[in-house]
Amino acid sequence: MDDNPAVHQEMVTTSEEQSQPNPVGCNKYRRLLLVVFSFSLFAAALGLGVYSHLQKTADPWTSQWKSAAPPCLSPACIRASEHFSAAMDPFSHPCDYFLFACGTGGSSTSARRHSVKRISNEDRGELDKKREVRMRRETDVQGKSDGWLVKFPDRKTALLKTIKEILEAPEEGVSMSAAEQKAKKYFKTCMDAESPEKVGSKPFLTLLQQLGGWAVSNGWNQTDFNTTLALLMSQYSTFPFFSVYVGSDPGEEQTASDQHYIQIDEPHFQFPIDWNSKTQKSKASSRYLRPFYMACGQYLDLLGVPSSETTQHCGLYVSLSTTLALATAPLHYRLSQKLLYHRITIKELQTQAPGIDWLACLNATFQPLPISQSDLVLVHNLPYIIHMSQTISEWQVQHELMGTGPLHTYMIFSLLHTLIPALDSRFFQTMRNFSIATGDTEEAEELTHDVYSSLKKKLTDLIWRDDRSSAFILNKIKPLNPRLSTKTNNVSHAELNHLYAEVVLSEEDFFSNYLQMLVLEKKSRSRLLSHGTQTDGLSVTPSISGNNIIFPVGMFVSPFFHSSYPRALNYGTLGSLMAKDLLHLLLPDLHTKANNPELESMCIWSHYLSVTKDPGWVGTFSLSPFEQQEVWMQYSALQVALDAYKMSFTRHPEDSSLSGLSYIHLFLSSFTKVTCDVDSYHEFMPFEPSFLVTVLCSDSRFCPKPLTCVNKSQSYPHEMCQSRTLH
Repeated sequence: MDDNPAVHQEMVTTSEEQSQPNPVGCNKYRRLLLVVFSFSLFAAALGLGVYSHLQKTADPWTSQWKSAAPPCLSPACIRASEHFSAAMDPFSHPCDYFLFACGTGGSSTSARRHSVKRISNEDRGELDKKREVRMRRETDVQGKSDGWLVKFPDRKTALLKTIKEILEAPEEGVSMSAAEQKAKKYFKTCMDAESPEKVGSKPFLTLLQQLGGWAVSNGWNQTDFNTTLALLMSQYSTFPFFSVYVGSDPGEEQTASDQHYIQIDEPHFQFPIDWNSKTQKSKASSRYLRPFYMACGQYLDLLGVPSSETTQHCGLYVSLSTTLALATAPLHYRLSQKLLYHRITIKELQTQAPGIDWLACLNATFQPLPISQSDLVLVHNLPYIIHMSQTISEWQVQHELMGTGPLHTYMIFSLLHTLIPALDSRFFQTMRNFSIATGDTEEAEELTHDVYSSLKKKLTDLIWRDDRSSAFILNKIKPLNPRLSTKTNNVSHAELNHLYAEVVLSEEDFFSNYLQMLVLEKKSRSRLLSHGTQTDGLSVTPSISGNNIIFPVGMFVSPFFHSSYPRALNYGTLGSLMAKDLLHLLLPDLHTKANNPELESMCIWSHYLSVTKDPGWVGTFSLSPFEQQEVWMQYSALQVALDAYKMSFTRHPEDSSLSGLSYIHLFLSSFTKVTCDVDSYHEFMPFEPSFLVTVLCSDSRFCPKPLTCVNKSQSYPHEMCQSRTLH
């Protein structure tokens, strides 16, 4: 049944009507996602059970997992089947599937988490050579591919798509809280494309007059600098000269309830900044200054400012922007100079950077929380803050008598960029032109419990370089407890309703609704500072907070996860992604503490060379330590996810499948598919990660049939690459 083409065709040609989600089936978990989207106040996490080692015995796993499985015919499964075809099935092309599977529909590099800074120039050059050879080989075999049917979206897109479906679902017969109703109303006005177009720039100009006007239109009331700055920070989440957020200090010993601090950093500039490593100075990238100046003029034109005023005010705007940028520094430099997490009291900060009324601005930002001069804040580039303060003081003196108000104009432009999403499309197009130069909670808990338990088991198999390294890693991971947002640190519906009681949303005016959201953003920051709860509602990867591993609710969305999916699909897709995320989060430098990355990766690499028989590679290339660790992590993630699925299958041998595939066949096909489409770490592999299925299947116990080639010799001792975790 594994390769039944009739079943493939039947599943693929299912009508669009059949695959539509049930609009009324908005259960508690889906409604949680709804509120997360609009207000981003939920931290996600999940429960960790006690690890128990499954003994290798005769069980349903070994006797049934290769057998044919009954089909899953739920709407979610029918939609998921559209992502599968023979092209991505490793058993349909055992000799070369790993050469073209990703090449014909590989993942986008634009949304990947880049870790290039960890690769030396020499390593990067060697990796590029390997990738060139790999791409040539992919091109040669692309003609053999049947093509991908539907590509997996990246995880953030999948989350947003799920939330959009919830927000668009009819309300009939569904009980919703006041907060949820306001979220849907906000979404409705957000999706009304005609409303902003009808009013044009009028909403912003009205708001501008309420703020005292500006010198650009000769109607400025000479408002106080710090008063205006505090107002923009508190009411409109706009931070022109520096950014403000809340977080913990990683230098402190982690506790169950981390202390959170106000953190002050460089602002986001609207243009690229070049860093000169010799002089260790920054400057605005000159090639972008003219487009930046032109965009300024276009914004003024949209706001009805006469062209005669453009040259002076845009010139001052660009000049002030580039002057401020001089003291910025890239992260690696600030890290090397110990400029990050600099602890300083607000009183001390006021002394060193007197151009800003720090107490007044921070009090306005975090009201009603009391902020005092003795409070500690964390500054991430104090030299920039000092330079910024001096620049403000100098520009106030130089332009006070001229009445040009460049500092005020700069703040208004910052506000404009904050509000562009709520203005008509012409503003967004101007910005764009410049930029161009869910499923059940129980199912989620079981999946994460199994993956985390399997990962901890994996650690017991490591060959440590010394006892100190072993103790360091195990002591780091032992106290960590996964948490699910529906279990801890959540606000109730009653609390949400209270929090949003003062929010008044319009049925038609999206601009005013957007301003309401900015006020809520301020409340969210204050709540984080007082409650110490991180609430990134749109996160799709786990993170550490105190003694908890936070698993965001946004991970558990289709096509990566659904409560009606076969477990083989859930574990092969989200399970493997989760394992990779955890390995990179918890063991970023394992190659310096254990021998496994080097030993196992070189075994896999030699296996790859023996299968591909590429004379240009043999004896020429070796894997760098970075590549060794990445290969080991990718293979370990496959092993961890498979072992986690084994745990689940042993408890629940009854399961369904897709496209007539056996349980293990669907698991491995799912791993291959998701690895090719959305794997964040795919770029740093010396070969397609899907080849790891070939390595795994060198042990016939794990696969429906061997992945061997009739005309190729595969004489490498495969068992040496296998981990004891799966035996």
